[in-house]
Amino acid sequence: MPRKVLFTASTFSHIANFHRPYLQEFARLGWEVHIACGGPLISIPEAQQTLHIPFEKSMTSPKNLEALRMLRRTIREESYTLISCHTSLAAFFTRLVVMGLKSRPLVANTCHGYLFDGDTSASKRLLLSGAEKMTAPVTDLLMTMNAWDNGYARRRRLGRQIVQIPGMGVDFSRLDACPPEEGQALRRSLGFGAGHTLFLYAAEFSPRKSQAHLLRALTRLPESAVLLLPGAGALREDCIRLANELGVADRVVFPGQVSDMPRWYAAADAALSASRSEGLPFNIMEGMYCRLPIVASAVKGHTDLIRHGETGLLYPYGDWEACAAQMEALLRSPELAARLGTQAHEAALPYGLDRVLPQVMDQYRLLLPLEEEAREPVWHG
Repeated sequence: MPRKVLFTASTFSHIANFHRPYLQEFARLGWEVHIACGGPLISIPEAQQTLHIPFEKSMTSPKNLEALRMLRRTIREESYTLISCHTSLAAFFTRLVVMGLKSRPLVANTCHGYLFDGDTSASKRLLLSGAEKMTAPVTDLLMTMNAWDNGYARRRRLGRQIVQIPGMGVDFSRLDACPPEEGQALRRSLGFGAGHTLFLYAAEFSPRKSQAHLLRALTRLPESAVLLLPGAGALREDCIRLANELGVADRVVFPGQVSDMPRWYAAADAALSASRSEGLPFNIMEGMYCRLPIVASAVKGHTDLIRHGETGLLYPYGDWEACAAQMEALLRSPELAARLGTQAHEAALPYGLDRVLPQVMDQYRLLLPLEEEAREPVWHG
C-alpha cells in the first residue's frame, strides 16, 4: 500500500499556482497524493484524489462546520501518513480536526505569511495568533517564509520544528520562454509606445493589496507614467471608479485576471507592490527575475527580498506620496532603473524552483523518511 499525503488549502487555485511541483514529487516517490480545497474547482492532474471543501473566509461561517465534518471523515477514512497544510484558514481547520484524533498523521504547516504583524490591531492579532497557538501542538513541522514570521513563530513556539524556507520556488523557465517581442506587441495593443513607462502590479483586488494607493500616486506623476493592474477581486470595480474620480483612468489598465503573465512582465518597465503584508511574494520575485526595478511597500516579505537602493526601492506602507516619489526616481534616472533591475535579477536566482524544491523536500525528509528517488526530480509545468 502506498503511503498517502493530503494537501489542504482554502482554494484550488492556491494549490494550482504554488504546489503542483510538490504533488508531482510526492507521486514520483511512490506516494498517493490527495488534495482538499475550497473555491472554484480546478483540474490538478498531479492529484489522484480531489475533495471539494466548502471553506469560507469568515471563521464563524456555518459552512466551515461542514468543512470540518468533511475533513474529519476524510482524514479518518484515508489514514494519511502526512498532511501538508497551506493558507491560514485551511491550515487552522485541518489542524483543528487532527487535534481531535486519537491516532493522527504527521502535520506540516507552510506559513505563506501570517495575516498580522507588529502593527496589526490587538484584537485581530489576538484572534489570528490565538488560532496558531491553539493548533501548535499538532504542528510537527512549521515552514515560514520571512524573517518576521519565523521570529514570531519561534518566540511563540508555534510548531515542534520551525524552519525558514525561501518560499515555494518560482518556475522562472516560463518567464524565459517569453520573447521580448511579445512584450512589445502587448504594449502596442494597449496603445503605449516607447515614450511611456509602464508600472506593473499583478495582485488580487483586496484591502490588503491596496491598489488605491498606487492610483493616488499616479496623480503625482507625468502623463507618460502608466499603471498596469492585472487581477480580479472584490475591490476591482471600486478601483476603476477611483481611477475615473482621480482623472487617471486613461493611464490605468484593468485587464482582469490574465493567464499570460510573462507577456505582462515583458511589456513592463518596472514592477510595484502596495501590499500591507506578504509571505514571500511571487509577483516581486518574478519582476526581479525579469530585471524590472521594483518599488514596494516596506513590509515583511518585501524587506526580505529587497535591499533599498540596491535591488529595489522601498517606501512606508500607505504613504502614496512617498510611493510616487520612488516611482518618479525611476522616471528621472534610467541609469538607476537599469542598475536596480540588473541587481534584482541576481538577487532573485536563489528563489528559483530548481533550487527551492529540493530544500523543501529535505524538510519533509527530516520529518519522516521518504522513499529513495529513482531519478533526479523533474517538474513538468
